[in-house]
Amino acid sequence: MVVKRKNSLSWLSGEAPAEARPISSQAPASSSTDVSNAELLDAYSRAVMGVVDSVGPAIVSISIGEGRSKEEFDPTGAGSGFVITPDGYIVTNSHVVVRAKEIRAAFIDGQKLAATIIGHDPSTDLAVIQVNGSALPYATMGDSSLLRVGQLVIAMGNPFGFQSTVSTGVVSALGRSLRSQDGRLIENVIQHTAPLNPGNSGGPLLDSHGRVVGINTAIIVQAQGIGFAISAATAKSVVPQLLARGRVERSYIGVIGFRRLLSRRLVRFHGLSKDFGVELVSLEPDGPAQKAGLRTGDIIVSLNGRDVTSPDDLFSFLSEWPVGRPVTITVLRWKSKLDLEVIPAAASARE
Repeated sequence: MVVKRKNSLSWLSGEAPAEARPISSQAPASSSTDVSNAELLDAYSRAVMGVVDSVGPAIVSISIGEGRSKEEFDPTGAGSGFVITPDGYIVTNSHVVVRAKEIRAAFIDGQKLAATIIGHDPSTDLAVIQVNGSALPYATMGDSSLLRVGQLVIAMGNPFGFQSTVSTGVVSALGRSLRSQDGRLIENVIQHTAPLNPGNSGGPLLDSHGRVVGINTAIIVQAQGIGFAISAATAKSVVPQLLARGRVERSYIGVIGFRRLLSRRLVRFHGLSKDFGVELVSLEPDGPAQKAGLRTGDIIVSLNGRDVTSPDDLFSFLSEWPVGRPVTITVLRWKSKLDLEVIPAAASARE
């Protein structure tokens, strides 16, 4: 075998031998890919930094506790929130502030202000508090209906008391449901992968333009990459009511029931589309349902023609139904199917 020293020495001199040129010719493509990836990462970083710079001043750290004096304050809990108006209205979670004796809100510039509860809604875990301020920086609400799975989202808050913490992730699912403090289901919840920890509750979930698309509310303990946020669409419905009345007015009919499996024979006999209903075990004395003639043992199968297969269906319907407007409830009583007209009352009237 003949060894060509010229080609061997050419490696040392930096000149590639002829048989290696196809490999070296791929270097520019690889370099181009690296540049492209770097540009994408730079664009990602700029988007996140832009959101932090624009929205960060509107994020507050919320401390709850007792104040021995104007200067001394013993915190017993913490959360996050964000300013929504220049005159100091702040959105946070209901569970953060509902039992607070005193509330303090700390801004990124070091300013600390006392806050009062304007209203809260346990059914959606939303609350509005207010500080005495003017010309405050504030965040704007976005359109959560435009979110798509895989979209970049940014969480801002104060986990474990570390103020102004930022984390990023993507929307991992839409239309989730969570059980609220009062047992109702919170609908249209956003699931995302931005890391959350205790203290993030009440902080905003933002899109790449810095618009609030959700309010962070819960995590699953011992799970990673699973966080939940109340949608901006829900907040847009609830917050104006909290500002106006301090509560959300929902219809109720005064019943307690459980999900009941119906026999196939009963379903066929009455021409039902579902094989579940809600069997009533208790009625509020002189409540709307009892006044309309409902009885314990009745099985609700529909409201205004909409199927009812669980108590959640019942609560969901009544949450959207206007107080005082009659609703037709279809029940099974023994072998009969009855339509009864009920006039829902305001749930807040009995609180």
